[in-house]
Amino acid sequence: MDIFCNDCPRQCGAKRGDTSPGGICRSPLLPRVARAAPHFGEEPCISGTRGSGTVFFTGCNLRCVFCQNRKISRGEGGVPLTVPELRDTMLRLRDQGVHNINLVTGAHFVRAIAQALEGLELGIPVIWNSSGYESVESLRRLEGLVQVYLPDFKYWKSEPAKRYSLAADYPKVAAAAIREMYRQTGPYRMDEDGMLQRGVLIRHLVLPGQDLNAMDVMDFAAEEFPEGSVLFSLMSQYTPMPGLERFPELQQRIDSETNQRLIAYMEKLGLEGYCQDVDAATDEMIPDFDGTGVRNSEFGMRNSE
Repeated sequence: MDIFCNDCPRQCGAKRGDTSPGGICRSPLLPRVARAAPHFGEEPCISGTRGSGTVFFTGCNLRCVFCQNRKISRGEGGVPLTVPELRDTMLRLRDQGVHNINLVTGAHFVRAIAQALEGLELGIPVIWNSSGYESVESLRRLEGLVQVYLPDFKYWKSEPAKRYSLAADYPKVAAAAIREMYRQTGPYRMDEDGMLQRGVLIRHLVLPGQDLNAMDVMDFAAEEFPEGSVLFSLMSQYTPMPGLERFPELQQRIDSETNQRLIAYMEKLGLEGYCQDVDAATDEMIPDFDGTGVRNSEFGMRNSE
C-alpha cells in the first residue's frame, strides 16, 4: 500500500509504501527495528532492576544536529518487520521479564505500531518514547494502547529549534502533543515497587548555552499541569558528537555550576522527577544498533542480510 503521508507535523505529503521509504523520515510504512532488548539507561521508574524492553526504530522526522543515535535516526539500517513480527518482538521482550515495552522514536511508524498493539495483551505498560514532535491526530491512534508517554520537550523557542532541528514550529507542536498525552493518561501512577504504570514523564536535554530554554520548558511543565501530576527529567548528559563544526557553541558539555543552578530551579518549581550529575555526559549508554533481539536466530527472527 502507498500513501501520501501527512502523519507527522511536517505535513510533507511524501509517498511512502509498505517497504519503499519516503519523506523527511526516510522510512517506509512498515517498521524497521535496529535493536529490541532490555535497556538499563532510562529513569529508575522505567529501567528498574530488570530493564526496559526497548524497541529502537530507525528513522526520525527531526534533524537534530547533536543526535546521539544518528546511526539510525537518518533512516539507515534496521531490520524490516511486518506487523505480526513486530507484535512477536514485543511478546518475546515481555517474556524476558522486562518491566515495560519501550517504543523508541516510532512516530513515523504509528500506523503499523497501533495495529500491532491492538488486542495485544502484554500485562506490562507500553511506553511511547518520542521526540515530542508529533501530531495530535497521530497520537490519538494510540489512545488506549499506550499507558506511559515519555516525550522530549527540546525547545521552548523557535530559533534554536530551527537552527538545531530544522523545526521552527517545534515549541507549539510539542506543547500540543504533550497536552494530548496527558489527556489520554491523566496523572502519573506508580506501582508498589516504584515503577511507572501510567502517565507522562517529560524529558529535557540541557544544551550548552540554553539555560533559559531549559527554565522555560520547566515553567511550562509546572504551569500547564496540576502539581504532582506529571514527572520531569532534567538531563545534563549532553555529549558533543562528530560533525558539529558549524555549531561551535555545541562543542562542549554542561558544566557543574550550570547543572546545579538548573536543578535548583526545578526544585523551586516543585517539579517531581529526576536530574543527572554532569558525569552522565558520556556515550557509554548508547547501545549497539546491531539488530540485537531482532535478527539473531535465538529470537526466532529472520536475518535481514
